[in-house]
Amino acid sequence: MRNFDLTPLYRSTVGFDRFASMLDQVLTQESAQPGYPPYNIEKTGDDAYRITLAVAGFAMGDLDIEAREGVLVVKGGKAPADGDDAPVYLHRGIAERSFERRFQLADHVNATGAALENGLLHIDLVRELPEALKPRRIEIGGRKAIEGKRKAKADA
Repeated sequence: MRNFDLTPLYRSTVGFDRFASMLDQVLTQESAQPGYPPYNIEKTGDDAYRITLAVAGFAMGDLDIEAREGVLVVKGGKAPADGDDAPVYLHRGIAERSFERRFQLADHVNATGAALENGLLHIDLVRELPEALKPRRIEIGGRKAIEGKRKAKADA
């Protein structure tokens, strides 16, 4: 069993509370997260990703996808068949049990769409940086350019 005490990290860092909380969450969730349903995460472009979950036996109405506060939650559940039309299984190897799978999303990553085909649920994600966070090219000028800007500020 893996247990890590991150209390010293909280005491000795300033401004990294969110990072420490995410690290603590990942370490505690990793062992508790079940392996069902299996999934893949692939990079489909420079800022595009796709999560694919194997959800054989589930219809669109049985699945629910929700994104909130940087977490993508995928839930699946089937109502049990009751009555005379309920199947009698001799062997049940296809798991159709309810599940909830959580994915921690990075900053500025948004889910753009989802599709269910051939028992696979595809969720497309895109990383969209705001203009203020994108790198900018700064032109290099001479000393006169800086002095001219200072003078313009002083006049204003």
